[in-house]
Amino acid sequence: MGFEIFAGAIFVGGTIALTLSCYFLMRWMSGNEHETHEKDLASSVVFRVSALHGLILALVFAQEMFGYQQLRLQTATEANAIADVYFDAGRYGDTEKVPIQKELSEYIRVVIDKEWPGLGKTNRLSPEAWAQWDEAYRAILDLVPGNPRQQSLRSHMLDRIYLVSESRTKRESTVADSLNGIFWFAAISGMIFIALAYYSYPPTRRNVVLISLFGAYTGVILFLIYAFSNPYAQPAELSPGPFIRLQEQIASLTSAS
Repeated sequence: MGFEIFAGAIFVGGTIALTLSCYFLMRWMSGNEHETHEKDLASSVVFRVSALHGLILALVFAQEMFGYQQLRLQTATEANAIADVYFDAGRYGDTEKVPIQKELSEYIRVVIDKEWPGLGKTNRLSPEAWAQWDEAYRAILDLVPGNPRQQSLRSHMLDRIYLVSESRTKRESTVADSLNGIFWFAAISGMIFIALAYYSYPPTRRNVVLISLFGAYTGVILFLIYAFSNPYAQPAELSPGPFIRLQEQIASLTSAS
């Protein structure tokens, strides 16, 4: 929680400082006396640039928030598919279930301990987790059904293990398609242009407070966009909760048997 507050304070403080600096710089360059038509033109510019700036921030914020929610859904889907395969293997047969369940348990451990934090740093899936998935997949392929029940279970396990692979690819694409420098250039330059256009308004206490509020709110939105752009790292790190709960469920069943 402390890191989130610190990072948010840096964004908000930085945007306030930048906004006021641009405002006072433009005041100094233009002098203190401004005619009425200058204020009218400045207001027109502020209105138009603000509309475009707000639209850009709103669209990008909505996109990042949607991707964040989709990752939560995708993580739950992947964990559910793994659970289906794990427990279907137990229904298939006591001997055949051992290699499948062993590889899936190891897969869950690797995802939680290595792959999840690694995605926040490298934006790439763990080769070790892919290897565990492949071993489980091969073990399912090697099953030789002896009756219709086992045939149905094998078919279902193959469908679900394919879903795990698909979900993994989507998890990687969530962070691989993160924001680039073009957005940040547009966002920062828009804020600067708006601050510069306020130069015709005198630096009274109320005006300075209002301009600071504009900078602060822009900083809040930029911080949220930055946080949601990488859900595998702070400050808005998404926990692999479905995997952790599945791991705990498997551990409790193993200890009870």
